[in-house]
Amino acid sequence: MGIPEYWIVDYAALGGRKFIGNPKQPTIFVCELIDGEYQMTPFRGTNRIVSPTFPQFNLTAQQIFDSVL
Repeated sequence: MGIPEYWIVDYAALGGRKFIGNPKQPTIFVCELIDGEYQMTPFRGTNRIVSPTFPQFNLTAQQIFDSVL
């Protein structure tokens, strides 16, 4: 469908260890469409989230998790 970017927010760390680490950690994935395939970039804890669609976005993964839990 050509969606340039989407996010997956796994605040409960329910995803597979392959994606969210071992031990499992709450993770935000920014999925960016590059050359017809989605590249998933994980963000956890105090990692500042980088979004090509929202370049001025200035929050960490933990700040987002703290706001919803």
